[in-house]
Amino acid sequence: MILVRAMEAADLDWAIALCARLEGAPEWSRAVWGRVLEADPHRVALVADDEWQAGFAVATVVGPEAELELIAVAPERQRRGVARALMAELAGRVREAGAEEMVLEVRASNRAALGLYEQAGFVVTGGRARYYRDPVEDAVLMWMRLV
Repeated sequence: MILVRAMEAADLDWAIALCARLEGAPEWSRAVWGRVLEADPHRVALVADDEWQAGFAVATVVGPEAELELIAVAPERQRRGVARALMAELAGRVREAGAEEMVLEVRASNRAALGLYEQAGFVVTGGRARYYRDPVEDAVLMWMRLV
């Protein structure tokens, strides 16, 4: 059973450490993570627990649009439904916050993420050449209608 709940301050060190373990994950500063955890009606931050902390997702809502900023699952918990559970709960929470659509960008080489997003209902809308660094890579832009 996967429980998805709001991210708390006690999750911060774990989330930072998880990002450090994942290739291509952004390296947000503690200040950025602090803003994620602020009581902000425009930000949704969730943690998935099964037997332990398994993954998390962060999105920002601005008007009718939400942007999926980050979703990460511990390598040992991947391919067990954690990301799907996070995506489903995230879609519901950003919809409650007023979003009618959600957008994201993902590395073109990240086939697993592209498959997850397509299963969740996202469609490809375009790309950004050389968007990512370390290594330099194109981004794929995706969009999903929430209402």
